Amino acid sequence: MAEVNERYSLIARSIHWLTALLVLSMVPAGLIMIRISGGPLQNQLFDFHRSVGVVLMILTVIRLAYRLTHPPAPLPADIPPVQQLAAKATHVFLYLFLLVNPFIGWVATSAYGASISVFGVFTMPAIVAKDRALAEQLFAVHEILGLLFTAAVLMHIAAALYHGIIRRDGVLSRMV
Repeated sequence: MAEVNERYSLIARSIHWLTALLVLSMVPAGLIMIRISGGPLQNQLFDFHRSVGVVLMILTVIRLAYRLTHPPAPLPADIPPVQQLAAKATHVFLYLFLLVNPFIGWVATSAYGASISVFGVFTMPAIVAKDRALAEQLFAVHEILGLLFTAAVLMHIAAALYHGIIRRDGVLSRMV
């Protein structure tokens, strides 16, 4: 097996792990907030989930801009083409999700008539008029995409562990 020695830059690794931390806190918050009925905890979880979603959108734009100017090292040549394609497709989906699903959540929240205060620092403007029927439809799409995203994140983690524990090819260590 060929080993990849080129590490990602400190900036790329920092953005990756900050994104991971935010995702791994936001997803459970989102799953819990829709399963409890009212009260201060639910409101806090909604505020947290929305705030993190906005931060993730911004962080993803920064990450993509950085990635355009600092491309990652290629995967080892002995990784089968199907796995290389799967890796690229998963990364594309993760980036798209990190841009699209928070935006859908923003539109849905606007349509619901709620505001998005980002950690109490600023409030996102409403981008559509109040329309509860639209909000319900968009929240359903948001949830389905969130579940698909969670599956992709789990695949990403499993692949990283596979490279680090089984293949030991340096792919995981360049991001650690």
